[in-house]
Amino acid sequence: MTSDVDVVVVGGGPVGLSAAIEARLAGLTVAIVEPRACAIDKACGEGLMPGAVPLLARLGVDPAGMPLRGVSYNSADRRVDHLFRSGAGRGVRRTTLHDSLSDRARELGVERAVGRVESFHQDADGVTVNGIRAGWLFGADGLHSTVRRLAGLERPMSGRRRFGLRQHFRVQPWSDLIEVHWARHAEVYVTPIADDLVGVAILGGARTDFDETIAGIAPLAACLGPAMAASNRRGAGPFRQRAARPSWGRVLLVGDASGYVDAITGEGLRLGFEQARLAVEAVLGGDPSRYDAAWKRSTRDFRALTGGLVTAATSPLRGAIVPLAATLPNLFGTVVERLAR
Repeated sequence: MTSDVDVVVVGGGPVGLSAAIEARLAGLTVAIVEPRACAIDKACGEGLMPGAVPLLARLGVDPAGMPLRGVSYNSADRRVDHLFRSGAGRGVRRTTLHDSLSDRARELGVERAVGRVESFHQDADGVTVNGIRAGWLFGADGLHSTVRRLAGLERPMSGRRRFGLRQHFRVQPWSDLIEVHWARHAEVYVTPIADDLVGVAILGGARTDFDETIAGIAPLAACLGPAMAASNRRGAGPFRQRAARPSWGRVLLVGDASGYVDAITGEGLRLGFEQARLAVEAVLGGDPSRYDAAWKRSTRDFRALTGGLVTAATSPLRGAIVPLAATLPNLFGTVVERLAR
């Protein structure tokens, strides 16, 4: 491991790996610091929106998965489908995506250091973390970012907290759409991952029961039938996180570490890949303030539309969301397309 690189990335998940690859493709030397040496699994919907697929392709990454042609909103008595106009998304097992990105990073010569970051030191010329001296530090260590906290960028959140649960089932996918089932107190996302595998993710409050929620959605329970669980059940959250700003001197926050609204629109990875590109552009220009402005532009739709949808989903208006989408399919499609870009 060299002790002198251009960029050190804290966090070796998909966004951290994409940031490292972006930096290497730009000619920068890179080291990743991550406490886990194996592929990192996580509770998430595992659906790449159409805009994420070309972002991965430009990195030289093409993970195996299932095509996703659109999004379907379902309630007890209503359904509305929207087919993506900009091309298909892709359902990809989280560990498959991680392995593809890891292989590409290794191919490009990204160095790795196994370890947990407890502190770092920043001065006018660079950042020192875990014995590595770098010109810049990218904090890509997720929702509960240590880098965000150490940089003094953490901001407290109030209000209702939402969490996620996810499990895979060994069954042939019955649709090539991302199915969103609106239950009374939670949303259930069904994503085809492989020819014989679907992922089921539930978003709701802290006391949301996975089995009870699935059992309460008769069409979904019938499709899953006696399917065997193909993974351990995992949880994530709380989702709502806020940073004072996305950069602090030579420290740039990327992905969920830079702030997050909710997983309800399923575009976290697309945003993270885009932020990785923007962070590298700012580093090449030597001006992190460019990143702050670009971050705000790239996340504007996500923050506004996702925030509005979460507000409606946690209010008495919740029951009107699917009927309204079915009544106004053009509006529903416009919102989906804005978030799928």
